[in-house]
Amino acid sequence: MLLHLVHETRYAYSPTVESAHHVLHLRPAVHAGQELLHHQLTISPQPAQLHELTDVYGNTRTYFSLHTPHDKLTVVASSIVSTLALNAAPEKSPAGLPWEQVREQFLYRAGSAYDSACEFVFASPYVPRDEAFAEFARPSFTPGRPLPEAARDLMERIHTTMTYESESTEVGTPALEALRLGKGVCQDFAHIMIACCRSMGVPARYVSGYLLTSPAPGQPRLIGSDASHAWASVYCPVESEPGGIALADGQGSGLWLDFDPTNNRSPGEDYVTLATGRDFLDVSPMRGVIRGGANHVLDVAVTVTPIEKLPEPD
Repeated sequence: MLLHLVHETRYAYSPTVESAHHVLHLRPAVHAGQELLHHQLTISPQPAQLHELTDVYGNTRTYFSLHTPHDKLTVVASSIVSTLALNAAPEKSPAGLPWEQVREQFLYRAGSAYDSACEFVFASPYVPRDEAFAEFARPSFTPGRPLPEAARDLMERIHTTMTYESESTEVGTPALEALRLGKGVCQDFAHIMIACCRSMGVPARYVSGYLLTSPAPGQPRLIGSDASHAWASVYCPVESEPGGIALADGQGSGLWLDFDPTNNRSPGEDYVTLATGRDFLDVSPMRGVIRGGANHVLDVAVTVTPIEKLPEPD
């Protein structure tokens, strides 16, 4: 599937901002199910500095700074992405190892082989370790259950138990609070699923991106009416030999399987991955530090449009 993404962020400041430094995660990722064909970033006013780097999780991070006074800031990221369905159907996911065997693999042992997924077992700023998450997770993580099956069941239970409600939480709402409220947005659903997996000793990470939404029958697709999306990814090692888990060059040979508890499905070709990290804080689309501008108005518009072919070059 070919998808055209436009993510537009507009700030209006009062009083004027004297200087600013910002970090973006707006360049779509490249992986087995996703190819980036075009990406353009437009920033107004013109940045004094602009450069890209790859962070520790393999995401492209864009840094820019503004050294002149401004009362408005506009950032538009336009991308064209080709996507493939990898694990869109839960029944097609690999059977996987029992979740207890995966948990045992990530227990610390001196001299054991390194697997980069181990970092995603620990607590992170937005995903703490707490007994409440373990209590919620246990009905899904029954003895001997294959990890992909347990994760799918957990996804379904979060979807059934939680109520999606716009503006019911904020960016900084703790995952424990969202679990207690029983409602939230996609960020909360993802954080809760990640916290539940980690509470059982299983690596899980946060995925930011987009989802192609369909307008109501007979209604046109509205420009800017889409939104950023988030889901969880669970690490499922593969068995190399009876009783063993394969490791390759310290990076592991397991699979990261994606689960979207907000929509109770595995992401397919209608999803686009921006970045992955421990939680939202690692991959927020835009954040920064400004001098001045004590008051501001933020407007974000996202459009995800399917296209049949690439546009002709200018």
